[in-house]
Amino acid sequence: MSTRDKILDAAAEILHNRGVVHATTKEIAQASGVSEPTLYKYFGDKERLLLAVLEERLPGMSRVSIHPGEGEIEENLAALAHAAADFYQRAIPMLGALFADPRRMAAHREAMGRHGAGPEQAVAGFASYLRAEQTLGRIAPDADTGAAASLLVGACFQESFLRYYTHGVNAPAAPHAFAEGLARAVVRPLL
Repeated sequence: MSTRDKILDAAAEILHNRGVVHATTKEIAQASGVSEPTLYKYFGDKERLLLAVLEERLPGMSRVSIHPGEGEIEENLAALAHAAADFYQRAIPMLGALFADPRRMAAHREAMGRHGAGPEQAVAGFASYLRAEQTLGRIAPDADTGAAASLLVGACFQESFLRYYTHGVNAPAAPHAFAEGLARAVVRPLL
């Protein structure tokens, strides 16, 4: 296993259990068997490490391969929604404490902006897919793709938060039926 992968595996475990606010790069370096300067050599800063964990160690929307014009829109959105709910359910324990500290939240938001990342990217991705389907004529020309994307992503986040709140860090994943129902409710008015 590469040094980078060792760091990512250790970071994923520590961030899951302690959250980004309480985890330290020193702790992650020790758990991965490298020095802190080596960790920074690979990732530059703690936020870049967090982004790499979120992108490479958590299931997410990038694992879903859909293309505008292919497949059924409802099925495509259900796959995206299911992946989003899985991602949020695993990300919430890592990020939750940020919400309680305005100073750290502001610093995190600024760092994510520098890296071209942040929670708004999910809505933008869903909206982009829906606009492409709209351009192909598979969605009504007057449909509000931005609002539909916000509803889908917001519902995925809410479901994930409720599962975390009710069952804790190791809550069972949302069933695929949740994503199917959500996609059905949002897509049908768009057609």
